[in-house]
Amino acid sequence: MRRWFWVVGALAAIGIGAAVYLLRPVTGPVRDLTLVGDVTRGNYLIRLGGCVACHTNNQAGTGFLAGGMGLQTQFGTFVPPNITSDPNAGIGGWTLTQFSDAMSNGMGPQGNLYPVFPYENYTLMSDQDIVDLYTALMATAPVSTPAAESQIPFPFNIRLAMAGWKNLFFKPARFVPDADQSDIYNRGKYLAYGPAHCVACHSPRNALGALDWGQALSGSPGGTGGKAPSLTPAALLEAGYDVDSLAQTLEDGFTPGFDVLGAAMGEVIGDGTSQWTLEDRQAIATYLLAD
Repeated sequence: MRRWFWVVGALAAIGIGAAVYLLRPVTGPVRDLTLVGDVTRGNYLIRLGGCVACHTNNQAGTGFLAGGMGLQTQFGTFVPPNITSDPNAGIGGWTLTQFSDAMSNGMGPQGNLYPVFPYENYTLMSDQDIVDLYTALMATAPVSTPAAESQIPFPFNIRLAMAGWKNLFFKPARFVPDADQSDIYNRGKYLAYGPAHCVACHSPRNALGALDWGQALSGSPGGTGGKAPSLTPAALLEAGYDVDSLAQTLEDGFTPGFDVLGAAMGEVIGDGTSQWTLEDRQAIATYLLAD
């Protein structure tokens, strides 16, 4: 009996220790939220960050940023929420601190956020970009109709479990430029890993939906991130791209092979990259094609 007592006690201690570790808050560097936001820069970030393509359902015509179409994954169907300035249906009641916490640490007013919202990428954004984006979203036209409810089956609907997921897979940080690379390269890498979150769709994920950072931009076979091609230099060169042609494809959707990109990438181009500056399209093309 004494032996079993010690075995049970040890297992209980291990369980408690694991729970404490997995449920601890996950936070990154403190942001400077005293910066002055700029609506014009923020409106550009709305396009740069893919907010329109994700949070606007053009087919339903429910309104700009009033909630997107459901994203089907093996963990359920996630409906991007209303992020207009409406205080009830949207995020108009959020403070800048709450918005920053969601973008940087994956923690919303309702609790831990699911990683289908790419906070793994947004955490890399600069403090000024976060403040500018918040300022622009608070200036959007409010839409009082909430987005449809996500359909997430048990046990994935237990939001507290996301605390464990974050402790296992999420390391909030800020983008650090490579001092050995050019400004245009670093800008492109910042976009690909940060606000534009190319790696979120174009990288494989493990069985729990976490990005395989070691295979970033090598393509996704499907699953949580959907099916997306490789964006490695070798794959892009094989498809006939150089910096100028890739930047052009991000504007008009036409590929070097005289194809037209449609489906999800078509929406990304139409609602996002086509409205980027030429400099940003060339920057991301420069980074993606770099050896």
